[in-house]
Amino acid sequence: MKFLDLAKVYIRSGGGGGGCVSFRREKYIEYGGPDGGDGGKGGSVVAETVDGLNTLIDFRYQQHFFAKNGQPGMGNQRTGKDGGEIVLRVPVGTEILDEDEETVIADMTELGQRVELARGGNGGFGNLHFKSSTNQAPRRANPGQPGVERTIWLRLKLIADVGLLGLPNAGKSTFLAATSNARPKIADYPFTTLHPNLGVVGVDNVEFVVADIPGLIEGAHEGRGLGDLFLGHVERCAVLLHLVDGTSDNVAGDWQTIINEVEQYGEGLSTKPRITVLNKTDALMPEELEEKMAELEAVAGKVLPMSGATSQNVVEVLRHLRTRIDAGRLREKKKSVSGEEEEDGGWQP
Repeated sequence: MKFLDLAKVYIRSGGGGGGCVSFRREKYIEYGGPDGGDGGKGGSVVAETVDGLNTLIDFRYQQHFFAKNGQPGMGNQRTGKDGGEIVLRVPVGTEILDEDEETVIADMTELGQRVELARGGNGGFGNLHFKSSTNQAPRRANPGQPGVERTIWLRLKLIADVGLLGLPNAGKSTFLAATSNARPKIADYPFTTLHPNLGVVGVDNVEFVVADIPGLIEGAHEGRGLGDLFLGHVERCAVLLHLVDGTSDNVAGDWQTIINEVEQYGEGLSTKPRITVLNKTDALMPEELEEKMAELEAVAGKVLPMSGATSQNVVEVLRHLRTRIDAGRLREKKKSVSGEEEEDGGWQP
């Protein structure tokens, strides 16, 4: 399934049916009178979050959602049929924006959440509704209310507990593959990751979700490379894991590049808790590791060494992440078929 996190959608609710002007005329019935029914209500357009979706790809193939109109009222006091409701099924974490792409209509963060985007028009009153002691033969009926037509944007922000940051080829996908059952593309060239990936990680009897986004480069906030297009997927994270490539000639400069892009992006990312990790330590000699750790700690503070490829110190990094995640976000770790808990580092979702 392809990943899509932004979609433009056209919606229109149904108009209400018009009221009916009708009089009862039957043989052998002395008194007839008005019997025109009301029109049916037009169908509404609503959005609902459902389980099992993590992309908006469905809205690439269908962008128009028009609800049906209500049926007009009929004689013999019959009310018209209501128009059917249209439901836009979206993944959890979807933001619904107005046409200007800035005004937030709704933020769908809970499973089963429903939001009415366009209300169907009410049906018009038939002439039976206007009957009174002074107007016993009304010849008027109301038309139904028109539907609402609007253009909206759907923007998906994945809900994860940990967000991975780093330059291309910093080892983010390798870390995700080593700690979860996710299988992101891994290669020895930059921009291997073209769309976000999610993985469920387990350590010390708890689980949390890690989001891997494409790497950032200098000037990403100006649209260079893949730009900051995917930074929205780490806005909801509780903690950021910043991976720095240990084989780089300038680890401090690489760290500062990502920090600058995060600050330029805004949206509160720069104030989120952040853990800095020097990755690919298996490719460094002991004296090189010590030198680069000192260089990075001079600008970033505390730094953890790690090798995602060999799983060296991976469990220690996961434990640091766990301490920075809110207790409400953590979930109990699943147990194996035998009923015994998996060993740390070897668990798979």
